Amino acid sequence: MEFRQEPGRIFAIGEDGRLLAEVTFPEREGAAEIDHTFVDPSLRGQGVAGQLLQAAADTLRAQGRKARPTCSYAVRWFETHPEYADLLV
Repeated sequence: MEFRQEPGRIFAIGEDGRLLAEVTFPEREGAAEIDHTFVDPSLRGQGVAGQLLQAAADTLRAQGRKARPTCSYAVRWFETHPEYADLLV
């Protein structure tokens, strides 16, 4: 699956133009607030959400930015990936 990137958003679109997966992280109060993770039901259980969070975390690290996870999936992802704890506000 190929992810596309826009400021504050990483996502995947299907061949039919339908949104398949997305993580959003708009800038709020000096940090990227990871506030939404979506994976189409047809892709669930394949690790796509984890790939999205990994891509977001790597992007934020490369940009020297901090993260504030508020989406429940993102909160759990950071809890299980302590190697990214330096990104947290």
